Amino acid sequence: MAKEKREVGEKMILEGKQKEDVIVYEASKDDDQCSIKDVLRKKLNISSRLLTKLKKNKSIFINNSYVKYHQLVSNGDIIKVVMTEKPSQFEAEDIPFNIVYEDVDVIIVDKQPGIVTHPTKSHFTGTIANAAQYYLDKKAMNCRIRFVNRLDMDTSGLLIIAKNPYTHHVLSEQMKEDQVEKRYIAFVEGVIENDWDTINEAIYRPTDDAVKRVVDPRGQQSITKYKVLERYRNATLIEVQLLTGRTHQIRVHMHHLGHPLIGDHLYGQTSDLINRQALHANYLKFLQPRYREAVEVKASLPKDLIELQEKLRKS
Repeated sequence: MAKEKREVGEKMILEGKQKEDVIVYEASKDDDQCSIKDVLRKKLNISSRLLTKLKKNKSIFINNSYVKYHQLVSNGDIIKVVMTEKPSQFEAEDIPFNIVYEDVDVIIVDKQPGIVTHPTKSHFTGTIANAAQYYLDKKAMNCRIRFVNRLDMDTSGLLIIAKNPYTHHVLSEQMKEDQVEKRYIAFVEGVIENDWDTINEAIYRPTDDAVKRVVDPRGQQSITKYKVLERYRNATLIEVQLLTGRTHQIRVHMHHLGHPLIGDHLYGQTSDLINRQALHANYLKFLQPRYREAVEVKASLPKDLIELQEKLRKS
C-alpha cells in the first residue's frame, strides 16, 4: 500500500474529525476480473457479517465511486471501504489507562491488577472500558471499544483494544488461529524440576455457570508452554507461552501440575506475599491488519511482582 494512502487513514482517525474509518487497497493483477466481494474477503479478510453491513450502508467504493456487491475489479483499481458505526457509550472515567502502543487501528494498554476489563453486573464502572471511553472522548475519537483479548481482574498486563470492526475481526481470527504470540510471567508455588515443558491438557467447564475450570478430556484442547527463569526455596519464576486461549488456562494448567500460581485463591491459596495471583501478560506479537506489519509489544513487571521477586530471592 502506498505511503500516502496510509497517512490519509491515520489522519482520519488520529485527528478525530471523522466518524468513519477508511481501509484503502490497490487491486493487483491477481484481483483482475474478480468480484469486489471476493477481493474483500480474500485480500482484506473482511468477514461475511461485516460485508453484509458494508453492503447495507453502501460503504464500498472503487476509484471513489460507490459500487455494488458483485462489481468486478480491474488491476490498479483503488478500493475504499468506509466503516461507519456508533461509538461506544460507556461512562467515561478518568482512571489509570497506561497506553504502551497505539496506531490507527489499535490501542494496547498495560492493565493494572485489580481492574476489570469490561463492565459486568458486579463491576459496572471502574473498568478498562470506562478508562478507554474517557481517553477516546478526550481525543475526540468516535470509536467503538472492542477488546480483542481479556485478562482476569487480578491479572496485570497487555490488553488489545480494536478501534474498528475490521481490526477486531482480523485480530480475533489471528487469536483463533494461534497466530498471536502471547507470553506471561508467573510466580508459582514449589520448585519446578524441568527447565521447560509443554502442557497439552484439555480444559473443561463443568457447568454453564461454573467459574472454576478443570483439566478434563471432555474439554477444549489447551496447550501451554513454559520455561523456568528462576528458582527459589519454595517457588519458581516461569515464562509462559499460550498456544491456545482458554479461560484461566495458565491457572488451570499450573494447578494441574501441582504448582498453582502464588496468591491464586481460586486454584491454589491466598498468600502473605502478594494479594493477587502472581501473573502478568508481558508480551504480545501480532500482524497489524491494515499494513500487514509485525507489531511487538512488551510490558515490564508491575511494582507488586517486583517486590514479590525480591522477597523470594531473600527467602
